Amino acid sequence: MKFMKLGSKPDALQYEGNFVRYISSELATDIIIAVGEVKFDLHKFPLLSKSNRLQKLVSKANEDNADEIYLDDFPGGPKAFEICAKFCYGMTVTLNAYNVVAARCAAECLEMTEDMDKGNLIFKIDVFLTSSIFRSWKDSIIVLQTAKSLFPWSEDLKIVGRCIDSIASKTSVDPVNITWSYTYNRKLAQVDKIVEDKVTAKEKFESVPKDWWVEDICELDIDLYRRVMITVKSKGRMDGVVIGEALKTYAVRWLPDSVDALVSDAHARRNKSLVETIVCLLPCDNGVGCSCSFLLKLLKVAILVEADESSREELMNSISLKLHEASVKDILIPARSPQITTYDIHLVQDLLNRYMTNEKKSRGVEVADKNDKVFGESILGSRSILNVGKLVDGYLGEIAHDPNLSLSSFIDLSQSIPEFARPNHDGLYKAIDIYLKEHQSLTKSEKKNICGLMNVKKLTADASAHAAQNERLPVRVVVQVLYFEQVRAAASTRAFASPRSLLNGDADYEKTLGGSCHSLMRQTSRMKIKDDEFRRSVRLSKKSSKNSKTGMQLLPSRSRRIFDKIWNVGKGQGENRSSETSGGSNSPSSVVLGDTKSSSLRHQRHSIS
Repeated sequence: MKFMKLGSKPDALQYEGNFVRYISSELATDIIIAVGEVKFDLHKFPLLSKSNRLQKLVSKANEDNADEIYLDDFPGGPKAFEICAKFCYGMTVTLNAYNVVAARCAAECLEMTEDMDKGNLIFKIDVFLTSSIFRSWKDSIIVLQTAKSLFPWSEDLKIVGRCIDSIASKTSVDPVNITWSYTYNRKLAQVDKIVEDKVTAKEKFESVPKDWWVEDICELDIDLYRRVMITVKSKGRMDGVVIGEALKTYAVRWLPDSVDALVSDAHARRNKSLVETIVCLLPCDNGVGCSCSFLLKLLKVAILVEADESSREELMNSISLKLHEASVKDILIPARSPQITTYDIHLVQDLLNRYMTNEKKSRGVEVADKNDKVFGESILGSRSILNVGKLVDGYLGEIAHDPNLSLSSFIDLSQSIPEFARPNHDGLYKAIDIYLKEHQSLTKSEKKNICGLMNVKKLTADASAHAAQNERLPVRVVVQVLYFEQVRAAASTRAFASPRSLLNGDADYEKTLGGSCHSLMRQTSRMKIKDDEFRRSVRLSKKSSKNSKTGMQLLPSRSRRIFDKIWNVGKGQGENRSSETSGGSNSPSSVVLGDTKSSSLRHQRHSIS
């Protein structure tokens, strides 16, 4: 810390209690100056020789026969006046970053200019500020902090502005050229100190990070911090990532962790101002400077403290630009009244809509339908859209546990992203399974709607195995899962047998699928005839053996139930063979009874929900 000593005489100012100061001298004092509650018994001559204002006040007091002079609202209070008085007497005074602003404001108030005496206090302090304080990183921060309590004097004297400019200029210096000490507020551990002492000056300077300054300015009041950051940004030499790191560090330093502390009456207004200030300071780089996780946390706080609409809108826009970086935990934002769900579904829906709009604009693709083939091909190679697909499915899996989540909200959120964002439907299947488990009162039509979101052809082998045994799924969906697993197995076998088929995998798959569909239709017709024969044989069996409990068990009971369900569904929907899943056009309406492999899979039970 820089300091400056003024005067050479010993300190003769004595204290009498807490409210009286006097000069110990052979000459009797002849003037009393009251500064606040403290009274100073002093001599006129040394004071009047350097202070123009005291000259005027003493002259007026003499005219009014007054014994005391009152200095109301004196900047810096009694301590600042004491420095000025000692300077007038020529006593030793030490100025440093903690008291120099108060002394400068007090000297200005007393009009201690060069017109009164050569080398007066104002001149000496200005030299000290220019030559030492504003050249020091740490001292500039300390002076700026102390200047807060001396408004408007410190502002009018340009001390605040000069400090801010000094700090901002130093943050823009290339780290390799930094030769001053920093980390003013960061206390090193003993181990760190030992390591630091062993590092040479050159090595230390070369290792200075770009964000070396962000911690030191975190102690500033939010208003001063805002002005410093605005100046830093205006210089145009600071990377947006570093600015984002500075804002994050400041938010972590000042925003409380608990919700109760955020919204408490004592701090709600300060927290609201802090959030709004940080939002307005976000780098104008399309959200590159700040992580999506930080922006989402800031949005949560902004909602809790009821920040203004413009701040929340700006956050939403910034988040939508980089939603692909978010995690499921980041977007689990609690809902507020009048919403009845646990999490704010509408907010996430809004973010997804904005993200997709930005994606279309950035790729220059004009499409009316989000499932448009051209749009899909343009995003298939983009990892960001795939990440959003995983994010949505993970989020659906979390909110599916909510008993108040409506089916329409689940479906709308699932359809917010294009089909191409889900090359794999395992995550969506898991979310649907959880929703079916938690909402057991769904009707058959509602189950059909939610299962229609899923394409069983895009399930992995493990997910298909689970779906095949899942009693919560409609029977037709289970049949489709079994069917496509058989087709896939057949295609794999054929591909293994014929290397040429590896070059035409998709074509062979579709060819196999089409052939299997025709085959299945023929088998269905035969099944109808066999079923009639089966029912007649059961009736005959009942007549011949009424007391036999096993006489009618010609088929395993589980397979029989599946057959009855499939047959009844097929009979009731003979004219409508559309699938209950997104792969419905290639899906069967029934399954071959003789397939023991398919039916046996339905006897095993396990769950991934």
